[in-house]
Amino acid sequence: MTEPDIRHLAPEDYERVTAVVDDWWGGRPMRAMLPRLFFEHFNFTSFAVDAESELQAFLIGFVSQSYPSLAYIHFVGVDPASRSRGLGRKLYERFFQLASAMGCTEVQCITSPVNTGSIAFHRKMGFVLLPGSGEIDGVPVALNHAGEGQHRVRFQKTL
Repeated sequence: MTEPDIRHLAPEDYERVTAVVDDWWGGRPMRAMLPRLFFEHFNFTSFAVDAESELQAFLIGFVSQSYPSLAYIHFVGVDPASRSRGLGRKLYERFFQLASAMGCTEVQCITSPVNTGSIAFHRKMGFVLLPGSGEIDGVPVALNHAGEGQHRVRFQKTL
C-alpha cells in the first residue's frame, strides 16, 4: 500500500467534512461538534487525507493556549470504506510529530464510553486512560464532561 497523502486541513474542507461526518458515525449527529472555526483557525495543526479527490480521513487538533506543552486532538474521522488501512494511525503520528516540534510534551483527547473501538485504538496508540469521577463497564469516565449525561473517557499520551 502506498503512503497516503496527508495535507493540512483548509477552510474549504468545512463543507466536505460536515457533509459526511454524520454518515461516517452511522447516522449519529456529530456535525455540531465541528464548527467552522476549527477549519479557519486550527488548520495548521489539523490534517486531511484524500484519494482521487475524495475525503478519506481527517484529524482536528491544536496546541492548548492555556497549557502550551499540551496538544489536544478534538476530532478524528475515517471513511468507513477506508478503515483498517492505518489512516487514523498515520494522522495521529503526523499530529504527534508536529506537536512535538511545537514544543508539546503531551497529547490529550476524549471519546464516548460507548465507543469501545475508539478506546481500544487509543490504548493501542499508547494513550493511557486518565482517572475519572465515575466508571462505566470498568472504564474510568469523567461524568458530565461534555454536559449533563455526556460522560467521556479521557486519554493522555506523553510524547
